[in-house]
Amino acid sequence: MENGAVKPVIVAIDGPSGTGKSSTSKAVAAQLGLSYLDTGAQYRAITWWMVTNGIDLTDPTAIAAVAGKPEIVSGTDPAHPTITVDGVDVSAPIRTQDVTSKVSAVSAVPEVRTRITELQRTLASSAEAGIVVEGRDIGTTVLPDADLKVFLTASAEARAARRSGELKGADVNATREALIQRDAADSTRKTSPLAKAGDAVEVDTTELTLAQVIECVVTLVEEKRAGQ
Repeated sequence: MENGAVKPVIVAIDGPSGTGKSSTSKAVAAQLGLSYLDTGAQYRAITWWMVTNGIDLTDPTAIAAVAGKPEIVSGTDPAHPTITVDGVDVSAPIRTQDVTSKVSAVSAVPEVRTRITELQRTLASSAEAGIVVEGRDIGTTVLPDADLKVFLTASAEARAARRSGELKGADVNATREALIQRDAADSTRKTSPLAKAGDAVEVDTTELTLAQVIECVVTLVEEKRAGQ
């Protein structure tokens, strides 16, 4: 590149819940001066809106009919990621168990995925330095041409322990069962299932500390940049 300019780098980080995706993605983005996008928060936001507005979440047609209504805005600063729906800050309410238990049903509806995918691609293409995008179908569907694709995995036990630690006092066994159920729902849905891209680098985080996972991904990004 002329004048030593660095080409924007797009990093896709996929994987199931409890693998450390969010913590890793935010830290990698902050360390490398990149934007950050939590795509799961966008699906949670549209789910929260549907719950708040009394949409029948057992009816995919009803969900599809209103998928375009809420205005969802994601802030991409890794130090302070924000998300609003129709101007309302929903960063706290989208993390409730009520929303968590319903997000798979909403995100399985093709019209919802089309709407949210468009938002994600727009944000990724407008990030000047580049962006770290985390989710479940980023490397396979949303950004199949990403410069680097990482797929984080971990044992169900390790993931449940981490997630129940986040959800203070949550029952580890119940959390484990909920994670397994959600993985099954997200892996078997017809539209953009949770899957590892063929060219993704798999990182098993079961035995790794968060710092080790971050270091691993930063190294992968720097190697990719050096080879551009």
